[in-house]
Amino acid sequence: MSSSNNPDPAHPNAEPSSHSDRFKHPFKALRDKFENASLEELKVKLVHKKHEIGKFKNIFNPNHRHDEAHEKATDEKRTRIGDGHRFKSFAPERDGNLIKWYVDGLDYFWAVSVALERATETIYIADWWLSPELFLRRPPYYNQEWRLDQVLKRRAEAGVKIYIIVYKEVEQAVSCNSAHTKHALLSLCPEGTPGFGNIRVLRHPDHNVFENASDMTFYWAHHEKFIVIDYNVAFIGGLDLCFGRWDNHQHQLADVHPAGVANELWPGQDWNNVCNQQRKSNELSKAEYGRMPWHDTAMGLIGDCVYDIAEHFVLRWNFVKRDKAKRDENVCWLTLEGREGADEDLVGVQRPSFPVGGYVHHPLSPMKTKLGGARGTVHAQIVRSSADWSSGILTEHSIQNAYIEVIRNAQHYVYIENQFFITATGPEQSPIHNTIGRAIVDACVRAGKEGRKFRVIILIPTIPGFAGDLREDAAAGTRAIMDYQYKSICRGEHSIFAQIEAQGVDPKQHIFFFNLRSYDRLNKTPAMKKQEELSGVKYETVQREQAEEIMGDGIYGDEDDPGGRQHRQDISGNEKEEADIDSKRKFEASQDAAGVNKGTSSADSIAKTAMLGGGKVSDEPWDGEPNTETENFVQEELYIHGKLCIVDDKIVICGSANINDRSQTGLHDSELAIVMEDTKILESTMDGAPFKAGYHAATLRRYLWREHLGLLPAQKIDASKHPNAQPPGDSPNDIYEGSEYEFVADPMSDQVWDMWTGNATRNTEIFRHLFHADPDDNVKTFQEYDGFLPKGIKAGHLYDAFMPAADVRAKLDQVKGHLVWMQMDFLRDAEMAERGLAINAYTESIYT
Repeated sequence: MSSSNNPDPAHPNAEPSSHSDRFKHPFKALRDKFENASLEELKVKLVHKKHEIGKFKNIFNPNHRHDEAHEKATDEKRTRIGDGHRFKSFAPERDGNLIKWYVDGLDYFWAVSVALERATETIYIADWWLSPELFLRRPPYYNQEWRLDQVLKRRAEAGVKIYIIVYKEVEQAVSCNSAHTKHALLSLCPEGTPGFGNIRVLRHPDHNVFENASDMTFYWAHHEKFIVIDYNVAFIGGLDLCFGRWDNHQHQLADVHPAGVANELWPGQDWNNVCNQQRKSNELSKAEYGRMPWHDTAMGLIGDCVYDIAEHFVLRWNFVKRDKAKRDENVCWLTLEGREGADEDLVGVQRPSFPVGGYVHHPLSPMKTKLGGARGTVHAQIVRSSADWSSGILTEHSIQNAYIEVIRNAQHYVYIENQFFITATGPEQSPIHNTIGRAIVDACVRAGKEGRKFRVIILIPTIPGFAGDLREDAAAGTRAIMDYQYKSICRGEHSIFAQIEAQGVDPKQHIFFFNLRSYDRLNKTPAMKKQEELSGVKYETVQREQAEEIMGDGIYGDEDDPGGRQHRQDISGNEKEEADIDSKRKFEASQDAAGVNKGTSSADSIAKTAMLGGGKVSDEPWDGEPNTETENFVQEELYIHGKLCIVDDKIVICGSANINDRSQTGLHDSELAIVMEDTKILESTMDGAPFKAGYHAATLRRYLWREHLGLLPAQKIDASKHPNAQPPGDSPNDIYEGSEYEFVADPMSDQVWDMWTGNATRNTEIFRHLFHADPDDNVKTFQEYDGFLPKGIKAGHLYDAFMPAADVRAKLDQVKGHLVWMQMDFLRDAEMAERGLAINAYTESIYT
């Protein structure tokens, strides 16, 4: 983006003028620049215009960032560095890191809120999606100061320099609304107020044909999710700072609160449901549907690996500066301690003859003052998927290299949680090219021929995306992903199962796939229904008005006011918002008359009953007749979004990378991950024999398995005193020692495996019986699909609406944890991915 097209040069990152103006007055900007300019200024501006126009020739030279002598020298230098590192990563292995794991969003976001609040110098954030109105602590109504934008505003006003890179989506395909993200954040500190200019936001890639015709990328995304604070602490993993990610271990579906809408946990768009596409969740009533719960993992770290994460961010920042903001005076180059002089090219620093935007050296205080060195016991290494389009480098796929090596060398087990599973066992499975599947085959075959007990346990979502009804045309893309997954796993001669079996080994003895599923009860009591009647206001209206009240003032900053300098009107000046508040008051005022507050005892959620010490569904009170309860039982897939691999209770890989070509080849989506092996030994057992486990890997695996088995207690919303919700360095992980911790200590124990498979079998059968949950192995064709789950059935609700509540309760009493078997025969006899306009040879790489 050139500064000549900046409508507001005084404000950082302002958007260019409209394209129509350019056609009307193609040389107006140049004429205005030349007017009253000195000869030296004219020379500089002519050089800039020459380079701006010269970018069009790059259309015919896709190698334009790697063909000049200095570019080739930089590429060779990077290659030498990668060749000298494990997995061919840009980053070395680092000893002595202090690393803390986070399971699910409640703990992670709380820890992030604490760490951000402590920032004194710089904050780096890279995200696929960033929601300024995200609440880092819940309930939102009582924690409005912990909304992400408010936290960043406070730090900016305190002088902290905040740098944010978000993926600039193709609006027709993805609804991240990065334009809103940018404008909302830049509007936090208007000109003339404290903090002005301290928040900088870049979006990439560019889709502007006039500015960047040669480098437009429509198919691939920046998918990293990481934070670096003051070069002291970093967070990395699967959790974006965005809507839909906050969740707790009980993974409740219900968010209806008759006692007061202020108790809601998921306001507005933060409430997400898989049966609704494009996250337009404000359109759905919480009194009618459950939400889709979210399971994820992330890491927080202190130590030398923080520098490597920061280096990756600096490279990406400088690449965006080069790619779309080289002549924008409001976007600076970042130089990095340790990458100065002859090595500054490693982080993408350029020194043009007439630089625009200046150079800022980071960190702001010397590295010797940072929390590096031996702070902990974890040996770790940063790995990435990155390429020319995403960071201006030759392709690096060190994440895939790491997965392949650690899986191929596994001796006892491989445990994977991932959002997708699309991989190849060889070249015959084109267009799939990553060969993690071949590593799994090799590990299983080697164990089978040696007669060694060995398991690969993989958890992926039931439906890998936000498809709505899988039978609809709009779900064609999701069906294509599922089709590729089945072909990777068990369908066809080149699938993992077939390749293992071809070598005389039974794959069903070694590799197992599971999903997660949750149930709940909406607390839409008869009294609340009466409250709706008396007030004339639906709960759906109240939930929307509550969201607007606590999130609405964050919907600021727009195309007409990109600088955010216009002070916003008070809420009382908006007639619509006044009417909305009036409706909410009417609803709340009718509580007593409706009897809502008279002996209310039914819980707002019963999801805790699937967890340790959560009681029984059959013991849960209900404020109303039994027949009024039945319609409120709901189920939903528990969406697995983490990108995690644990091997042999020793090694952990965690980051943003899915198991598919998009994430693993390096050429497509950009990703960042960390490979960890703890030198702190935990005396344990493996298949009954004494075993020296790595403390970090073993405790994380035990924690996850207890959550999935229902052997962890439900979480409290207030995490202020919980060790697992604090940043690394404040407190170690609370591993919940006790009998359940000891029970899952041996990952190859027959008793543990019996409980694992037993819970999965029982839970699967109960969800099938009560809800006809899909996908299901009994559905092999679309005709059978219609018979199994007629389209008139309300999504997520009981299949038999007349089933007695007592029978439902008794069945749900048997559900423990969230494990269910993956349905391997679903639509086996149907063409899941019909070739056509959406799915063809040109688009198939999007889905793999």
